[in-house]
Amino acid sequence: MMQLNAWLQHLQLNADAEQAYRQMLQQLFSALQNLPHPVVIGISGAQGSGKSTLAALLAQMFSATGCNAAAVSLDDYYLSKAQRRQLAENVHPLLAQRGVPGTHNIAQALADAKAVLAGVPVALPRFDKALDEPAAALPAQTLDILIVEGWCLGVPAQTEAELATPVNELEAKADTDCRWRHYVNQQLAGPYAEYWRLMTPLIWLQAPDWDCVCRWRAQQERKLWQSRGKGMTEAELARFMLPFQRLTQASWQLLPQQASYIIALNKQQQPRLMQ
Repeated sequence: MMQLNAWLQHLQLNADAEQAYRQMLQQLFSALQNLPHPVVIGISGAQGSGKSTLAALLAQMFSATGCNAAAVSLDDYYLSKAQRRQLAENVHPLLAQRGVPGTHNIAQALADAKAVLAGVPVALPRFDKALDEPAAALPAQTLDILIVEGWCLGVPAQTEAELATPVNELEAKADTDCRWRHYVNQQLAGPYAEYWRLMTPLIWLQAPDWDCVCRWRAQQERKLWQSRGKGMTEAELARFMLPFQRLTQASWQLLPQQASYIIALNKQQQPRLMQ
C-alpha cells in the first residue's frame, strides 16, 4: 500500500480519524475479497465524503492481488456543456448545470458496466471538472472488477408527494412547476435504476448532515484552486450545491435499506464500518 499515505492526505484527517480509516479499509477489503468476478462495485456518498479516495484505494488493493481492477466516477459520464445546453433549452434551464440524473451519458455508463460483466474490454471515460468538459478516455481494458463511485448511486425515484414540496430556495423559485424535479425523477426511475441494479455490492459513505456535506465540498474546491488555479467562488459553490440537496437528503432515509455496507462518518470524517 505504498500510495495509502498519499491518498489519506487528500482526506486531511486527524490522527484518530486516519487510524480509524486504515482499520475500516482493511475490514472492508476483507469483506469484498471473495466476491465472484467479474463484478461491479458501487460506492455512494455525498460530495466530499471520500468516494474517489476509497474507490482508488480499493482498486489498488485488488490490483495488488492480481485482479484487473479500475475505478470510474459517475461524474466521468457527465454530458458536455453543449449537450447540457440542449437539455436546458428542451427540458429545463436547470439542466445546464452538471450534477443531477439526466446530465450524464447514462447509456454509456450502462454499456460499460455490462461490458465488464460480459468480459468485454472497456475504455473508461474521464471528465475535466475545471474545464467542465469530457476529457480523453482511458485505454480499453478487460476488467475483473469495476468500482463505480457517485454521489447518488442507489437512490431510488421519489413519490409525487415528495416531489411536490421544495427542499430549498432554488427549487421554490427556479422550478415552480416541478418540471425539473419530475425530469430528474423520471431518469432515476428508468436508466439510472437499471444502472444501480448492476452494482452488487453497494457501499454507502454516510455523511452526518447537509452542513458537513457543504463544508467538505468546499474543501475539495479549495484543492482545485490550489492545483489548477481555477474553480468556483464561494457564492458560486453555494449555488452549485443546491440541486444536489434533494437526493442527498433522500439518501439518508433510503440507502440504509439499499446498501450492502454502510460506512458511517462523523463530523471529522472518522469512519466506522457497519454491516
